[in-house]
Amino acid sequence: MDELNGRMIACQLLIAGLIARVANNSRDPLQFLTDFRDEMRAVVQGINIAGSDRPERARQAAKQTLDELFSLMKPPSVDEVDGD
Repeated sequence: MDELNGRMIACQLLIAGLIARVANNSRDPLQFLTDFRDEMRAVVQGINIAGSDRPERARQAAKQTLDELFSLMKPPSVDEVDGD
């Protein structure tokens, strides 16, 4: 399990680095990050796990992971702090 967690953390850091690199190459890095984050949150909101009796729990875990990933690059938006 520790190896899997280590690999997941490595993947998250790699993805964060790639997103930051693309954002830095854009004309408006903050707007790029905000738009990308909003798109990813929309994808997470639509997650549907077949056979799961508690899909909201999976969505919440995915949102938390997404927020942690983006918190490495910018603070959460005001609407997300209020429990969107």
